[in-house]
Amino acid sequence: MYIVNSTFLVPQEKAEEVIHIYKSRSKRVDQAEGFHSFQLLQNHKRPGELVVHMEWESREHYLQWARSDEFKEIHELEKKYPDQELAGIIPKVAQYKVVAD
Repeated sequence: MYIVNSTFLVPQEKAEEVIHIYKSRSKRVDQAEGFHSFQLLQNHKRPGELVVHMEWESREHYLQWARSDEFKEIHELEKKYPDQELAGIIPKVAQYKVVAD
């Protein structure tokens, strides 16, 4: 299994707005080969810290998604988000291979 976490900070007063966006996400990634799960995590002590947590069958499956036209289309839409403060946020991405469970 392969884990990809994208951590980003938003102004605390905009956290609920971002959560709503993810609750109504397109779910296109859910159909990708090798995709297992998606969760949006919120830091309990710092509500403006959010993490997109995705689980994949393998690194190769994740990379296949990340190189796809659908991935590019979804991320282009984010750049056009009306709130330019949110549109300009660049997440810190960390990738992990599961070595024991």
